[in-house]
Amino acid sequence: MHSEYTPKRPESLIVEDADGIVTVTLNRPDIHNAFDEILIGDLHGLFRSLADRADILAVVLTGAGKSFSAGADLNWMKRAADHTQHENFEDAMQFSNMMDALYALPMTTIAMVNGTAMGGGLGLCACCDIAVAADTAQFALSEVRLGIIPGVISPYVIQAIGIRESHRWFQTGEGFGAVEALRMGLLHKVCAPDVLEEETGAILKEIKKGGPNAIRASKTLLREVAGRELDDTTRRETAQRIAGQRATREGREGLSAFLEKRKPDWIA
Repeated sequence: MHSEYTPKRPESLIVEDADGIVTVTLNRPDIHNAFDEILIGDLHGLFRSLADRADILAVVLTGAGKSFSAGADLNWMKRAADHTQHENFEDAMQFSNMMDALYALPMTTIAMVNGTAMGGGLGLCACCDIAVAADTAQFALSEVRLGIIPGVISPYVIQAIGIRESHRWFQTGEGFGAVEALRMGLLHKVCAPDVLEEETGAILKEIKKGGPNAIRASKTLLREVAGRELDDTTRRETAQRIAGQRATREGREGLSAFLEKRKPDWIA
């Protein structure tokens, strides 16, 4: 593992770091990559360590075996059943901090959904900027069937699929397939399982064509402008953002390369 963070249970995570792409694989296939407090803490530490690395263009999140992530580990849930409300709150905040660390990463994040994504596993998918899934993948927000709610993941899921869709899936707990997930906006692309890595690689290839700093600035722009009122303050701020980007070395190089009909210097 090339990050500074040392996981408490390293066998539960596989981290590959090459050519500006970090691939994080949840590695608990025997329990469908379900997470407990240890894996949550390890993911939180890993994501925080990646946040400061300017050399990373994208982070890809996937699962080992047949599942992406089935959500919470049953043994962890059993332990939580005996917790006080405050202890449950602390557990939930640990999970929330991990989700926020993934959501807040400055580089592009891609969920490569190789199989089942349930509950919190679906939440991880919703946290990522881009989501690609095998057409065999199954999804569910099944919390209500356990007498609980999709509390921590709700902001990310609602942002991904919208309020109207969320009304149905939050309350019925029913499962749905990859085609339905694509229709509602949770996924960007669905493909056969045997070409999932290839399709993800094709998206990464397109990302590499953009200026690395411009991609990060575009992600920040999305987060800070989405939902705001289109008033004079917003218009002036967005104008200032593009003016500032044009004045950077990367912005000048990109425009010069376009005018000179050559590749910009960030493309090898």
